[in-house]
Amino acid sequence: MGRRIDLSGAEIRADHGDGSPPIFLPRQPAASPLLALDIGGTLIKLVYTASCGGEEELRFAKFERRRLDDCFDFVRAQGLLGCNGTTTGSSKENMTLKATGGGSYKFGDDFRQKLGVSLDKLDEMDSVVSGANFLLQNVPGAAFTHMSGKMNSIDISPDNLFPYLLVNIGSGVSILKVTGNGKFERVTGTHIGGGTMFGLAKLLTGCKSYDEFLQLSQKGDNFVLDLVVKDICGELACQKQGLSTSTLASSFGKVITSMKKLADYKPEDLASALLSAFTYNIAQISFLVASLLGLRRVFFGGSYIRGHKSTMDNISYALNFWSESQMQASFLQHEGYLGALGALMSYGDPRDENLNLEESQEENSHEAAGPTDVTSADEHNDSNIFPYLLVNIGSGVSMIEVIGKGKFERIIGSHLGGGTILGLARLLTGCSSYEEFLDLSRRGDNLAVDLTVGDIYGERGYPKIGLPASTTAASFGKVNSGKLSEYKAEDLAAALLNSFTYNIGQIAYFVANLSGLKRIFFRGAYVCGHEKTMDKISRSLKYWSKGEVQTTFLCHEGFLGTLGAFWSYENMGIDGLASHEVIREVLLGAPYTGQFPSSPLTREQENV
Repeated sequence: MGRRIDLSGAEIRADHGDGSPPIFLPRQPAASPLLALDIGGTLIKLVYTASCGGEEELRFAKFERRRLDDCFDFVRAQGLLGCNGTTTGSSKENMTLKATGGGSYKFGDDFRQKLGVSLDKLDEMDSVVSGANFLLQNVPGAAFTHMSGKMNSIDISPDNLFPYLLVNIGSGVSILKVTGNGKFERVTGTHIGGGTMFGLAKLLTGCKSYDEFLQLSQKGDNFVLDLVVKDICGELACQKQGLSTSTLASSFGKVITSMKKLADYKPEDLASALLSAFTYNIAQISFLVASLLGLRRVFFGGSYIRGHKSTMDNISYALNFWSESQMQASFLQHEGYLGALGALMSYGDPRDENLNLEESQEENSHEAAGPTDVTSADEHNDSNIFPYLLVNIGSGVSMIEVIGKGKFERIIGSHLGGGTILGLARLLTGCSSYEEFLDLSRRGDNLAVDLTVGDIYGERGYPKIGLPASTTAASFGKVNSGKLSEYKAEDLAAALLNSFTYNIGQIAYFVANLSGLKRIFFRGAYVCGHEKTMDKISRSLKYWSKGEVQTTFLCHEGFLGTLGAFWSYENMGIDGLASHEVIREVLLGAPYTGQFPSSPLTREQENV
């Protein structure tokens, strides 16, 4: 059966400031080292045992996946090719290492040829959950909160740990509901993750490493590029309505009206805008998923957090804001090594066998590989139109629940809207209008820059959780160079349109689901009249809702709906909203605090 790791008495005795201090194992007997790896889309993470002052400890190391030979050199130099408790004989060819992540399939031959070892492949989600549970149940001080620059350790009783939501931020993002040891479900994910941030950071700032990007973001000012509430309403109007003037309305939204080109912006400001845009988005999706599942405890892990203060502060602030202080973001000391830790814990576990990617697919079918075509038989008329979700896509995105004529309230908004798409498009492609951007996107191939599940796991994809090889894992995750000239403007435009329209569709579905709504209407200058934009959003909604949510686009009053109904703002109950000045406040398309002014057209309570 091999050696098992004795976890009793495990503790962190010192933090070297990198977020991954050694974990001492005072009751682990000294022996040859154990090594486990997590080979992801961009990084290789290693966890291994080593002796220190007569005691055993877990140590951590990471390498960029493109520097695989450096990883091999490190393994040899550290003497980590001991028996690992897994040899079946004296021959070196029988030596195996525990490994997880998509790269364990792609690079198995490299390990065999360069190190003379085989990889015992473990399921990635199983390993991530196992690693998180190990830290939370066995290592005091492993979990903490980080708000306004202050880190506070939290103690969690193992008896009161489950259930919780685990948001794992890698190249993409996986969101898992964990209900016990070895008991979990991957409920959803998003392709806008660390790989997206890093890919765009390379193109916009020329940075060569993710750590360099994070350092740049610390020195920058995102408000140089981001549109805030004050820019839309004016400071006086904000004061009258009790709105925060500095609340983010549209990431990169100021670029639309600026005459500046990419070279005119500071790399630091670009990095800061990227970090805030995507960390807030990840936090918002996490909030919506946790709300749908009735969970209040949310842990964030993954190699793209890196113990970075602004990253954790952004996530903490956003989750606290949207949940109205009902949820708190928690982080882990070794957040980037959850998969490798889980793989290491499997040594000596007789239940663990070499993984077949297709096993247990039925048990993890919550997220299907694609949508099914469902045609609603619902008739459109005044009596059954309400309630519905109205999604307005302007510079940002606003989502409004309409329950009757003149009765509506803004539920939530997103700062990743049309202003973000066009702002980034101008920086990346030099286009001068939204129409030019859309024309570019029609001629482009997003797969030239987007990382797919197949790029990580191979041609079989990840069928255990219903993800075919063609599924986008990380938008812009395939970008390796910081030279814009090496990429076609058409491909960059296609990737931008794909990433943000699918994100809008996903958030709209979650909001509709949370509010119990089956009908969604989209309107706004960035969507209506643009066939490809509408098609992308429709596909996104069909995918996420499995065809159960009806999607209609309102391009103007009298628009002919999908089933032939004549829609008017009057019979939809929004005629006053469409013409009244209050549209500027209600349809800002961003989360903000404060009350709306008294108006017969709105409810007073703001639910962000």
